[in-house]
Amino acid sequence: MLIRRMAPLATFNELRREMDRLFDGAGWGERFGLPRRAAFPPINAWEDGQNYYVEAELPGIELKDIELQVVGQELTLKGSRGETQFKDEVIHRRERGTGEFSRMITLPAAVDAEKVEAVLKNGVLTVRLPKSPEAMARTIAIKNN
Repeated sequence: MLIRRMAPLATFNELRREMDRLFDGAGWGERFGLPRRAAFPPINAWEDGQNYYVEAELPGIELKDIELQVVGQELTLKGSRGETQFKDEVIHRRERGTGEFSRMITLPAAVDAEKVEAVLKNGVLTVRLPKSPEAMARTIAIKNN
């Protein structure tokens, strides 16, 4: 006979994660007054005169598991985080998400896709997206008649 250790909290936490996923995916959580879960990965986006910047927190994710695509004025960040394998250990808490993720960020204007640069350092991905010449502000000379 196989005897398996029961971990009631682990089972409850797994059920809660599944319910959160269900409510978040359908947008139902907000209808019932539940707080909306943050998207993963969390990002910051800003611009200066020449570039747009996007910074994403990707702790524990390897470079080979990240994909970036730029089309027009949309940046798509895709990736995956593997699951930590446990053998005979008893799990007391499991909050770190695993599996595939995808974020699409719409920028205010098109970028020069050939000049986009991305760097992953200390779990933070920083993407520099040069503005297309059409998107940059220009000073217009005014003629006096």
